[in-house]
Amino acid sequence: MQEELNQFERSEVWELVSRPQNQSVSGTRWVFRNKMDENDIIIRNKTRLVAQGFNQEERINYEETFAPVVILEAIRMLLAFACFKDFVLYQMDVKSTFLNGFINEEVYVEQPPGFQSFNFPNHIFRLKRHFMV
Repeated sequence: MQEELNQFERSEVWELVSRPQNQSVSGTRWVFRNKMDENDIIIRNKTRLVAQGFNQEERINYEETFAPVVILEAIRMLLAFACFKDFVLYQMDVKSTFLNGFINEEVYVEQPPGFQSFNFPNHIFRLKRHFMV
């Protein structure tokens, strides 16, 4: 969990602010998952902090949401073209890529359970970047 919060700090995902009047504030919660190897042996425990955005209303709290994904046919076409031209392809993974997009709306979330600020326990976070909802 601390690793996830450290990534949020490095990416400047949010800032701690006093609770504004008449603003919707989403809760946060931790999602836990075990990463397994090919023999179904747990090799790593993963945690992800997500916002509980179910109390937000479209066109009031946000305009639209989407997650850009690649169409499978596009990948197949790229692989076929690379094979045809004898190209070498490389694969990479961008860690926490969802933290790279800036946010245009005013979105507030509660402090994560178990990691509340001792100095400002009643403050909340104003999001500066996107993260999981």
